[in-house]
Amino acid sequence: MANNAPIGVFDSGIGGLTVVKEVINLMPNENIVYFGDTGRTPYGPRPVEQIIEFTNQILDFLNGQGVKMAIMACNTITMWTLEQALSRYSFPIVGMNTGEQLALAATKSKHIGIAATQATINSGKHAQRITAVDASAKVFPQACPPLCPMVESEVLEGAEAEAACREYLLPMKEAGVDTVVLACTHYPFLLAPIKHILGPEVTVIDPAKQTALDAQQVLKDMDLLADPSQQAVRRFCFSADPARAKRLAERIIDAPLHNFEQVNILE
Repeated sequence: MANNAPIGVFDSGIGGLTVVKEVINLMPNENIVYFGDTGRTPYGPRPVEQIIEFTNQILDFLNGQGVKMAIMACNTITMWTLEQALSRYSFPIVGMNTGEQLALAATKSKHIGIAATQATINSGKHAQRITAVDASAKVFPQACPPLCPMVESEVLEGAEAEAACREYLLPMKEAGVDTVVLACTHYPFLLAPIKHILGPEVTVIDPAKQTALDAQQVLKDMDLLADPSQQAVRRFCFSADPARAKRLAERIIDAPLHNFEQVNILE
């Protein structure tokens, strides 16, 4: 496997770009192929069997691009497909970090909220991992169905964003949480209204950076880091509306952005 082969990063839509941002910051010389399934998002309400089917289609596409690693930049995909994917593909695959260590380090009350899609909440894995580390922690899971579609529709601020964040996040604050894990990669796009609703007394955890660190460690362990002199090439592929994806990417990624294209991975 070539060191200068690209890292594949993928998500149900544009949320995984929050992880790409951290990968670029941490490993600026790495080539990247991103795939966002914007034509079939969201995955959260879908049956598990369909999430697995779509994930394998994306990983087949990335395999065809010669990736040296894939990052599942989506909690829903990670929770339900990582184990089967690891046994199916020869390249290393890193899932979203669940943020339990970050949350437990930040919390004082040990009351921790999990904001995520319905599928991620249904998996129960975030709560399991938190309580496995500290059995005295109390976890408050909250599915937030409208937030992912809002981000995909570029509704990131204003009255509609504030109202949705208030409806789904305020109950956790009222229950006494002092830390909330954003267990969906779309949610950092809504960081401003989320922080406004939760207030300064609640710490908001975004595991995207830790996920990038996890990926970097795997590449180090496998001696697969790119040549530090390499000029990175980044390709951004989407199953629908790459122009909208580019607008959203430009809001969060502080790096030159080119090569946005629509790709049918089923061809």
